[in-house]
Amino acid sequence: MKQLVLGALAAAVLSAPAAAQTTFVQAGRVLVDPASGTVETAKTLVVQNGKVVRIADGYVAEAGGKVVDLKSAFVLPGFIDSHVHITGEQNPSSRLEEVTQSSAEQAMVGARYAKKTLLAGFTTVADLGADDDAIFALRKAIALGDVPGPRIVASGGAISVHGGHGDVNGFREDVMHVLRPDSVCSGAADCARAVREQVWKGADVIKITATGGVLSNTAAGLAQQFSEDELKSIVESAHRMGRRVTAHAHGGDGIVSFIKAGGDSIEHGTYLDAEGIALMKKNGAYLVPTLMAGDFVYRVASGPNNFLTPAQSAKALEAGPKMLDMARRAHAAGVKIAFGTDTGVSAHGDNAGEFALLVKAGMTPLQAIQAATVNAADHLQLSAVAGSLTPGHAADIVAVDGDPTKDVTVLTKVRFVMKDGVVHKGP
Repeated sequence: MKQLVLGALAAAVLSAPAAAQTTFVQAGRVLVDPASGTVETAKTLVVQNGKVVRIADGYVAEAGGKVVDLKSAFVLPGFIDSHVHITGEQNPSSRLEEVTQSSAEQAMVGARYAKKTLLAGFTTVADLGADDDAIFALRKAIALGDVPGPRIVASGGAISVHGGHGDVNGFREDVMHVLRPDSVCSGAADCARAVREQVWKGADVIKITATGGVLSNTAAGLAQQFSEDELKSIVESAHRMGRRVTAHAHGGDGIVSFIKAGGDSIEHGTYLDAEGIALMKKNGAYLVPTLMAGDFVYRVASGPNNFLTPAQSAKALEAGPKMLDMARRAHAAGVKIAFGTDTGVSAHGDNAGEFALLVKAGMTPLQAIQAATVNAADHLQLSAVAGSLTPGHAADIVAVDGDPTKDVTVLTKVRFVMKDGVVHKGP
């Protein structure tokens, strides 16, 4: 599969803030390269200009340098969440916020959640569906160092069908016309237009809603919503403009049609079947299971304080319980999996709860860590920047107590966070 360029993101990475002083991170145990699975002991990560420049044996330091003492900790690369919605969070007032918050307010809300996400150990995220002005402004502010947060790969608005998941539903018709985003389309030509406009606005990646969705306020099911011609037009238009395409997809028909059209990855994948698994393996497509989202919406819909609408509740009760088994089957079959939570559905800062669900779905603790580091970096085309602590990579470093290769739940209690050589939490 040819490599595609993330233009806006590349510029953001190049402009990321860096610490000028040499920092010596003394690590008792460290997983330098999660792909290898090798846990090394008594190492010093030497950080300059925001990058790891070398790894020394033992605990070393030099005059004038800053020492970070993590001798009693377990050190890992910063985590990557491949699916978040950082400018909002599901709550009983979510539908009201759709019509009351400006783009500027959403960016400010996003800044608050970005900091929570960073302090939880997530130094890179992919935001897959937000107000264009809000998310692109937040991405830039973080890249410039004006706001603390993870580096952001952003899609902006999702390419969606008229009346389907991603369109505005459930309000008065005149209100819906005002709120409808430019990324909603019908017909192959119009969908090509929508893709090109998202790239023009600044999208790093194109996100589409290939099927119905749980949280759209419409009883339109979870099956395929774009036609085959529309899917092909979207993927071809995005690839021609150097962007990968990821699809929100629950229904098995939508998953298969999207992968056949040349799509790059699947978000959710609830009804992934044997045909879909075979196609994803053949094409090297990634699955981002978002197990926390399925667990969250099911618990809300089945609980005493359900704030979802009837249409949302019915789909949550249908899809939520199926996602864990889907991930188990996909992993057992050898589908590539990248860590992603759909946080914003669940609470920001709780992202690491996904690790335990991945293990419950059959992954080893190390495989779950790989999903959130080297796999996610490969999926987002950031392998040269993130996902590892080998020399030349960004100094995105987290530390925990305990051994996450034996118990992933310790990853929910991060005690140290460094991003691009700047300490944000700890030691």
